[in-house]
Amino acid sequence: MANVRVLVVDDSAAMRALFCDILDNAKGVTVCGTAKNADDAREQLDKLKPDVLTLDVEMPGKSGMEFLEEVMETRPMPVIMLSSITQAGTGTARRALELGAVHCFPKPLHTSREEFDATVRQLGDIVLKAASGELKPGGEDAEGGEGGGAKYRSDGRIVALACGSAGIESARQVLAAYDANCPPTIVLFDADPAAVENAVRAMRHSLPCQLGDAVDGVSLEPGKVWLAHDPTRHVVVEAGEPPRLRLVERDPVNGCRPSADLLFGSLARSGLPALGGLLTGSGNDGVRGIAILAETKGKIFVQRPADYAPRERYDAVRAQGLELADLRQEAIPEWILEQTNAAG
Repeated sequence: MANVRVLVVDDSAAMRALFCDILDNAKGVTVCGTAKNADDAREQLDKLKPDVLTLDVEMPGKSGMEFLEEVMETRPMPVIMLSSITQAGTGTARRALELGAVHCFPKPLHTSREEFDATVRQLGDIVLKAASGELKPGGEDAEGGEGGGAKYRSDGRIVALACGSAGIESARQVLAAYDANCPPTIVLFDADPAAVENAVRAMRHSLPCQLGDAVDGVSLEPGKVWLAHDPTRHVVVEAGEPPRLRLVERDPVNGCRPSADLLFGSLARSGLPALGGLLTGSGNDGVRGIAILAETKGKIFVQRPADYAPRERYDAVRAQGLELADLRQEAIPEWILEQTNAAG
């Protein structure tokens, strides 16, 4: 019986090489070609006619999610999403399955021999099942089992996150975990707006929730995420039915605009149920505000920085002696969803 032929699509040359190595070591599987973007993949599909397509979520030009939609409309075939943001149960994974992918598989974080061998077995088995029809579009297997995560229903608690450049990836991981009924969320960035837009570009096409730049007067409701990174205006929360996000033109607070201290402080004064978190970043913006939020019984956390990341915010928060969750990057999305889940 002929091997299953796979086309690997990923904008990273290193990841293409890694997955080619993995799949070529899997029994019954052969990599017939690679592509670095949607345009390249389109040509390879016509030329090579593979049995299975593996597809990255985030690519320059047309994103993986957009290309997945195109493939399902023009040439339906088994597609496996390979990405660091498609762990089982995340909003991004569920969105990919809704669009017609048969499975979502996370990119390995490490490449030890043990993990490599395990990935060969796991991904090889998934590819064979996809080619044989055992995995169906939407994530259902032949017995009718369905992919997806635990039930989530927002309790209405407002989530406010603040991060610097070093925390952008953490914020992106949180958004990737969100579903259509995610908690009402504000993400404030103390970073170059172009870097922020680049980091979340693919998210705009992959998340089932509403994602947009913060504008004055928008309602803070489940299913909506607002990104605040305009260096000319602050963002604050205004109580009401529903509560709203307001943009404020005033001087920087402690040298920052938008200011996390101002955002957290306004959330504390609103009296609304809230969760606040400081992701990795330089400086002390947000430390005073998170302490004020803690005084009003808001749930708070701080990201424990990696060895190479700046520690100013983390050390300043820990010095306050606050009762808060101290979380590594990989634990943050699940913790936020657990704390805001009314269905749990």
